[in-house]
Amino acid sequence: MNIYDSEQMAIRLKPLGYKLVSFLESADLIIVNTCAIREKAEQKVFSLLGRLAKLKKKKPDLLIGVGGCVAQQEGKKLLQRAPCLDLVFGTHAAGRMPELIQQIEQQGCRMVDIGMSDQKNPIESIIQYDQNINISKFVTIMQGCENFCTYCVVPYVRGKEFSRKPEAIIQEIKALVKCGAREITLLGQNVNSYGTKEGICTFPELLACLNQIKGLKRIRFTTSHPKDLSDDLIDCFANLDKLCKHIHLPVQSGSNRILRRMNRKYTREEYLGKIAKLRKSCPDIALSTDLITGFPGESKSDFEDTLELMKQVEYDSIFAFKYSDRPNAKAAGFNDKISENEKRNRLQKILKLQEGFTARKNSLLTGSIQPVLVEGLSKKQETDNQHNSNNNLQWTGRTSTNKIVNFFHDDLEISVGSGSDESYEGKIVDVKIEKVLLHSLKGKLMRLSENKHFF
Repeated sequence: MNIYDSEQMAIRLKPLGYKLVSFLESADLIIVNTCAIREKAEQKVFSLLGRLAKLKKKKPDLLIGVGGCVAQQEGKKLLQRAPCLDLVFGTHAAGRMPELIQQIEQQGCRMVDIGMSDQKNPIESIIQYDQNINISKFVTIMQGCENFCTYCVVPYVRGKEFSRKPEAIIQEIKALVKCGAREITLLGQNVNSYGTKEGICTFPELLACLNQIKGLKRIRFTTSHPKDLSDDLIDCFANLDKLCKHIHLPVQSGSNRILRRMNRKYTREEYLGKIAKLRKSCPDIALSTDLITGFPGESKSDFEDTLELMKQVEYDSIFAFKYSDRPNAKAAGFNDKISENEKRNRLQKILKLQEGFTARKNSLLTGSIQPVLVEGLSKKQETDNQHNSNNNLQWTGRTSTNKIVNFFHDDLEISVGSGSDESYEGKIVDVKIEKVLLHSLKGKLMRLSENKHFF
């Protein structure tokens, strides 16, 4: 979501004459878009501001602004803590950012805008995309959350749940596709409840509409709240050909006692029931999740429940974190905190257990042929490109199940684009998996005469 927000900020700054530069030292204006979901992310913000303060001493006319969740959370306190700052603007103030910067330029003042009541849609997008954009793009469809999980700061920094109109979303995605996007990831704190408050179309209905967009090849979404995962949405994985066979469904804990303390509003049994429905609807669906370890009051038995749930589900991948207190979140006031050492040990056990599942699932793909949406040259290839001929380029992309695949075309029957950089980018091609790693797969492009998915 912050990637999408940052892109929108850059677009809004263009009318003021600003353009993106590659190095901080070249900038006249630096905007730091922040996240407050974990304590570590917040600490990184203040560490960066310390480095920017040194840069501003060398370049006094440099303007520095902080936006996003930390800005919303800290407000004026940020100006006091970081004298180098000129602007602090919150999660609902991105649309007002250009006006604020103009005032600072004209008046030489410092400004704070963390107002959350805006007559305009707080996530109204500006559709001015350049040609030749990335193959895979993000689009925010809703913002805010009203679930108030006891560990989470989001409702306090993102505000109440608000869904964009489906027409605006469709228009934006068509514009992205026209400029070269082939895969869209829909974003929201809880996409499963899209449109509920506004009485507009449901999330499954929105997906069905997007599935009809010409030129769009794949659709993904995140994040889903398990309590709102409907049977209609589960059926979409069987019925919509562009919807990828992957769902990120955060469980957070495998213990019913801890789930109640977290205010997650579902039980372990209900969660597992929805996993079973997903696998019945789409047998080869890939599953990922979020886990928090060391939540206040989490006993060894509660922790074992989480490990047992992981064994039962066997996720393809996970994001696991140590619990940390967040401002305003209810759990910050809970007394029975877990020690840092114990949280660290539990996290390592979770990660080690998951490594086994990921390695086994990946190993099953050895020798298989996977349709891959090519995103471009691999990162390693971009670095080493000058040492390789066009006929030995390494490309990268993802499977429908969200697994990274790096592959060579191996000089096989190249007839499209003569093996140039434009041959595969944005296309879905068949790749035979020859080697599996923990976080990626390696393979070889099938001969084009054998390639059923080259489009």
